[in-house]
Amino acid sequence: MLSLKSKKPLIISGPCSAETEEQLMTTCKELAATGKVDIIRAGIWKPRTRPGTFEGVGMKGLAWLANVKKETGLPVGVEVANAKHVESALEFGIDLLWIGARTTVNPFSVQDIADALKGVDVPVLIKNPMNPDIELWQGAVARLQAVGVKEIGLIHRGFSVFGASPYRNNPMWHMPIEMRRRMPELPMICDPSHIAGNRDLLYEVAQKSADLNFDGLIIESHINPCEAWSDASQQVTPRALEQLLDSIVWRKKDTDSPEYAKALEQLRGQIDNLDAELFAILAKRMGVAEKIGMVKKENNVAILQTNRWSEILDRAKSQSQKLGLSEDFLIKVLDAIHVESINHQNNVMNK
Repeated sequence: MLSLKSKKPLIISGPCSAETEEQLMTTCKELAATGKVDIIRAGIWKPRTRPGTFEGVGMKGLAWLANVKKETGLPVGVEVANAKHVESALEFGIDLLWIGARTTVNPFSVQDIADALKGVDVPVLIKNPMNPDIELWQGAVARLQAVGVKEIGLIHRGFSVFGASPYRNNPMWHMPIEMRRRMPELPMICDPSHIAGNRDLLYEVAQKSADLNFDGLIIESHINPCEAWSDASQQVTPRALEQLLDSIVWRKKDTDSPEYAKALEQLRGQIDNLDAELFAILAKRMGVAEKIGMVKKENNVAILQTNRWSEILDRAKSQSQKLGLSEDFLIKVLDAIHVESINHQNNVMNK
């Protein structure tokens, strides 16, 4: 059986969608020729946002993938969204299954897939849900573990969030980091294609995942990306994929160097001391917030003062460059402090 831990980094690639047998075979043969790809992927059933768009070739694509496996000698994988998909994929000898983001959000669908996998020895990757809900992600893993699926891995493909972003799906790196903390035994694969949504950002996202000690990549590749029937802007040719993979630096998890260990211990000691100081200052700040709450209560004034909050944000933005911190980071920190300050004031005003 295919093992998700057999190689690091594990590279999975292939077209977003199997469009024609020729397109699929040509792309996959070129991918195999690079010597960089461990598993071939292709979308057979495509859950699209709007009806009327290309939703995959369906069952006949499984036969095409079986031929790809025979011609290239590489294992093949597809996305499944229900029990029927699972049964059909296994019937055609598909080696790897993954559960897409639109399916992970629905526990009923995940359970349907889990039930179909009971007693089946096939590796399964689970993409994070579209919304940033780590409990759903972890819950999907638990459902597969409960039916005895032994080989389970995770795919970080970013999250759909409100607001402008250079990415198709915001990476929100703290989410996969927390998932790895909770389930360190599971391999974590990054999906730069769906995070970036743009081939020009693929390297940036892929290198970040390598720096964070991810276990591999799943990247979409097409023989003629600009003519792809789905997600044309995020796919790359097999040759471009080869160049991309050659440019990525994969970091070691650790080193036995005593000099490294000593330097790291000293610097981490500084971090611990600074954290203690930060927390003490934050506690003092909340104490002042409570006094402000008392003053507002005595004068029957609302907690939220929008003009004051705008002043604080503007001051932080003006100082960000001088401090060597990004505006985005300072705003996120202040948002968290502001919410906690409001909670403290609310407790005082409503005792």
